[in-house]
Amino acid sequence: MTKIKIKTNRGANKRFKMTANGKVIHYKANKSHILTSKARKRKNRLKKSAAVHFVDAVNIKRLLPYL
Repeated sequence: MTKIKIKTNRGANKRFKMTANGKVIHYKANKSHILTSKARKRKNRLKKSAAVHFVDAVNIKRLLPYL
């Protein structure tokens, strides 16, 4: 008998990455349009990725079983 494989959530797969230590990384929002009214400092901060809170990371890891 073969073991049943769990499907990866394709939307979550595109939005989140995992670090070597097992933390979930996400990219910040509000960087796609209406950028003229946003300060340069703010736009530079939005470039960087950030770690997901550990409470939310549990649910995200369930969506990404093979990541």
